[in-house]
Amino acid sequence: MKRSEMLTVASLLSIVLLMCHLADDFVRGISPVGPWALLTLPLFGGWMYATLVVGERRTGYFVNLLGGLIALMMPVLHMKRVWPATGIAKPGSFFFLFTLMALGALGIFSVIFSVRGLLNPQWGQTK
Repeated sequence: MKRSEMLTVASLLSIVLLMCHLADDFVRGISPVGPWALLTLPLFGGWMYATLVVGERRTGYFVNLLGGLIALMMPVLHMKRVWPATGIAKPGSFFFLFTLMALGALGIFSVIFSVRGLLNPQWGQTK
């Protein structure tokens, strides 16, 4: 598998998991639902466009770098809050915590691959 294909898969997984995580935040009441939530749609659409259409260009690597940083920040933002012993570990929290951990791992992966692609564009072309 080409390295740029691995970045594409990681970015698409990050997009799906971020959308699931945002929906879970709405359901839990962590983030208020309102018209501002519709602003995420063009952001996700632009990220998908950059991943699928211009993924092997500098613009694609840069957008994927930003997306990777956003994915990496999700666990940091949620876990810096001090949770009571029974606050986060209750029934139904597995998916919430799983998406946080998966987003962190995918974020690190995407940041590394995007930086390598930005520094050496030919690096993404090799097998």
